Amino acid sequence: MSALAVIVVRDGRLPVGAPEVVAEAGGRVVVVGDGAEAALRSLCGVTHGRWAQTGPRFRPAALAAALVPVVVDVTLVVLPSSPDGRDLAPRLAAAIGRPLVARALSTDDGLSVRAAVARIEDRVLIPVEVHGPAVVTLAVSGRHTPHAGTGDASPGARLEEVPLALGDDVSDDASDVGPGGDPELIELLEPDLRTMDLADATRVVAGGAGLVAGLDDLRATEVFTLLGSVAAALGGSAGATRVATDAGWTGYERQIGTTGVTVDPDLYVALGVSGAAQHIGGLGAPRHVVSVNIDPSCPMTAMADLGLVTDAGELLAELGRRLDVDHAAPHAAGGDRA
Repeated sequence: MSALAVIVVRDGRLPVGAPEVVAEAGGRVVVVGDGAEAALRSLCGVTHGRWAQTGPRFRPAALAAALVPVVVDVTLVVLPSSPDGRDLAPRLAAAIGRPLVARALSTDDGLSVRAAVARIEDRVLIPVEVHGPAVVTLAVSGRHTPHAGTGDASPGARLEEVPLALGDDVSDDASDVGPGGDPELIELLEPDLRTMDLADATRVVAGGAGLVAGLDDLRATEVFTLLGSVAAALGGSAGATRVATDAGWTGYERQIGTTGVTVDPDLYVALGVSGAAQHIGGLGAPRHVVSVNIDPSCPMTAMADLGLVTDAGELLAELGRRLDVDHAAPHAAGGDRA
């Protein structure tokens, strides 16, 4: 019995959940995509890693067909529940004739594959057992894993290139990749920073209750709208704590935490966020953390690379003015609640 992680990367960036699938697969991984070798070398916890440079075009049907010889003898194939992972997994399962277990929180590759899958916005866990080999997408759960992206691969890891019949050797015609071939790529559009999935953001600017302390709900909502504009102007996306989403100041899809989205950005800026355990549980391992808070001893400032002891609302308003976004947004008196 064996397990293997399959990870798709773009521009050499590992998706959220990559360290978790490597840990679930016992350190065996295949990384494919654009910048695959560099991404593999930055991934910790690897015991046997293989990589294939398949170029910037992501063609899941062609890639699934090319991966068949690599995964056909593996009992458990594990992919992260990233957008590309969710796209590739069902095609790969169909290509090798195996069941797909989607959004599992844990797996066991014994004589049968057992998993606990998350449903109804992760509020219900359902035990699942399938007999024989399977393909699994692993939900991001915030479990502790070796951090990726900060150095070389694990000492002693065996790394090698794996040849895949993809790219110039495989045409875009569906007849070359079987039923369900890839559509023709006309243009690749960059995501809208205001609405993109937080899990894919490389920069996140988050607001907590301390950002709008003393304001009524209408004015607080306006401040969080300004937060989204400032975050976009800085090349990032806006996030929030549970207090902010429960109050209706911003959408629930912006909530970061154990009951919300798990993020793993290069830069995380926390405005008026105290650092409650529920929120910290969804942070993953940001490369750099900046905390803006009037409380110098709050948990978020204590864990930050840079702590600014100042009014978060005033700083946001000043950023809005300097970045020339939404000058009409109200001034917010900062605080340390989250």
